[in-house]
Amino acid sequence: MMKETKDMINDRDLWAGLNNPDLSVDEADIVVFGLAYDGAASFRQGAKDGPKSIRGITYSITPTTEDFELLDSLKVLDLGDFHGDDQIALFDEVKEKVSEIVRKKKFFTMLGGDHSTSIPIFQGIDDALDEPFGIIHLDAHFDLNDQLAGSRLSHGCPARRSTELKNVGSADNIYFVGIRSVEMDELDFMKNNKVNVINARKFNEIGIANAIDEVCEKMKKFNHVYVTVDIDVLDPAYAAGTGTPQFGGLSSRELLEFLRGIFKLPIIGFDVVEVAPNLDSSLTSSFAARKIITECWGHYSRNIK
Repeated sequence: MMKETKDMINDRDLWAGLNNPDLSVDEADIVVFGLAYDGAASFRQGAKDGPKSIRGITYSITPTTEDFELLDSLKVLDLGDFHGDDQIALFDEVKEKVSEIVRKKKFFTMLGGDHSTSIPIFQGIDDALDEPFGIIHLDAHFDLNDQLAGSRLSHGCPARRSTELKNVGSADNIYFVGIRSVEMDELDFMKNNKVNVINARKFNEIGIANAIDEVCEKMKKFNHVYVTVDIDVLDPAYAAGTGTPQFGGLSSRELLEFLRGIFKLPIIGFDVVEVAPNLDSSLTSSFAARKIITECWGHYSRNIK
């Protein structure tokens, strides 16, 4: 069985000093964990090192948002990383942990890993709930393949796997934002299934405010919404360290403003995946992920006050 690594959990300087390893899940406001796995990447690997890279640059920041709001009252518990070579066993363990966290109604953040690491997150949420939930999928890719490179657990399949869950049921529970690439299998899927999408070109055309309104109007019917952020939703100019970059993506400001806007929804957690530090010596993707995480924690904190 795979186990959570505890090698970093005793470091109280993590996450701008917010991490408190003495907390239980029940006592925490935010639960963080990594899924250090990239064995399902179809192109360039390195995302397994994303969690370590992101955490490694959280020592030097202050516990504030970009609007200078203090986050020092947040109780953060970092569980460390799940890792292992057996994808099925690893994902089963993560699914159980996520189900526990969701049942306890704790807001959580997962650090990937390639995008296949979102699959056990969706499964854990599904197990914990008895009603439909929504997914906002921020990515350059749909990830709607039934299989990719012969695997149904590829990083190109998490959205498709989510449509098979009892509390998702179809692509209509998902909103895709920032897409600018498509596979033939996905085109076939789209012929027979409703797919909600604001691709990168349309995002630029309608603007941030309209994109927020469109997504929130669709997602407001759900009592639980999960957000998955593939770092390649950003243009490679803003996040070069990722396995399958696509030219023409969102800017860093567009992404931050969009995330701020959608937090009017009942978001229960989010992930940031596909950060591959080995592919960018400047660590642009790691720094982008850190900013995404701390700003989203600020939005969550603002909503619970």
